[in-house]
Amino acid sequence: MKEFLWKSIQNVKTSSPLVHNITNYVVMNNTANALLAAGASPIMAHAHPEVEDMVALCSATVINIGTLDDYWVESMLKAAAKAHKSNTPWVLDPVGAGATAYRDEKVAKLLEYKPTVIRGNASEIMALAKASLTKTKGVDSVHQSFEAVEAAIWLNKTVGSVVCISGAVDVVVSGNEKVLLKNGHPLMQQVTGLGCSATALIGAFVGSAPENPFHATAAAMALLSVAGELAQKTSSGPGSLQMNLLDKLYSITEEEFLATINCELNNAGVSV
Repeated sequence: MKEFLWKSIQNVKTSSPLVHNITNYVVMNNTANALLAAGASPIMAHAHPEVEDMVALCSATVINIGTLDDYWVESMLKAAAKAHKSNTPWVLDPVGAGATAYRDEKVAKLLEYKPTVIRGNASEIMALAKASLTKTKGVDSVHQSFEAVEAAIWLNKTVGSVVCISGAVDVVVSGNEKVLLKNGHPLMQQVTGLGCSATALIGAFVGSAPENPFHATAAAMALLSVAGELAQKTSSGPGSLQMNLLDKLYSITEEEFLATINCELNNAGVSV
């Protein structure tokens, strides 16, 4: 499977998928740079008159609910509806789900348009599945990724989405398949928006391989976590990590990736 993940990474670089993002304004620059470094092409657009045309133009759409207002919500709903109708892959990042009634109401409407992939931390995934009454701590998770696996399975069965739970161990769930990704570094938590970058990268990978969103999601998460782990080795803090991570997303070699990746195909019970 390691070799397959690497081939997926190379596929993004050669196909350069165009990824439409409606994301929060805190991370737009970070997200666009991460996509470019990985080989994709970003578009940031949420104007009502053009949003449906942007969905039709791009290989995938990414919707991130980090900074909500009614105008942006309408943009998101228009984009999600268009993607669902046209069978365009789209990825949902339910930032802060469970924190407020407004946020929960809007994300519930987005779920009606059946995202191809949902990526969030454990608290957000549990909130989506109504698996816990515990509120999220802002946009940070108060749960570990393994605590949200049942919620992810429920979402997968109910909504039909591939579900990715981000954490110290990233878990990707689809049907009876689960991939555990055990790379990364705690310092990555000190850089704003890396979870949002992960979601955008999933959009790129799903856009380049729409026939297999499960493996595309695993490959995107593998790239970011391995790049982060390698970048930390030459970083003195979150500022230099952010810079070094972008460089590593751009320059990572097959030898580095295969020597570092630590993943497990859980349903088969074997290390890969």
